[in-house]
Amino acid sequence: MKMFKNNFIILLILTSSITNAQEVANCSKVIEMHSQKWKFIVEQAILTDKEVDAVLPVFMEYEKNVWSQHAKKRGFFNNVERLEKSSKPNYSQLNDQYLEFEITQAQLFKIYHLKLKKLLSPETLFNYYKAERSFKRKLLHEMPNFQHRKAQGN
Repeated sequence: MKMFKNNFIILLILTSSITNAQEVANCSKVIEMHSQKWKFIVEQAILTDKEVDAVLPVFMEYEKNVWSQHAKKRGFFNNVERLEKSSKPNYSQLNDQYLEFEITQAQLFKIYHLKLKKLLSPETLFNYYKAERSFKRKLLHEMPNFQHRKAQGN
């Protein structure tokens, strides 16, 4: 477990030094979220120290790529909103671009899965994915707007 803590601290330091060139407030929230997600997955999937050491770099690479895609998609939708205000956009082209984002996301997940499949037993990988889904549900339930909509029955 000591090895895990050391690797985790090194990862945080490395990640934070790399992201200093980017928007600091937003990046620190993303780093914190990745840390929480990783800790949750390790606990829920009951990963061994050896598995933690092997999977952590794969996890971080995937998360970095996914967040990069989210940033591109967010920029895409911000541009679409600006276009809609000034003129009618080419929706066919926008739909195709949106599809490309989704295909890229699926390709990233496939690469992630193939790497994890080499590192974890099928049962552990299933538990790993189950932990990821549980983390997403946990985040959704913690969102104030989600709680408000849930209370209203929407």
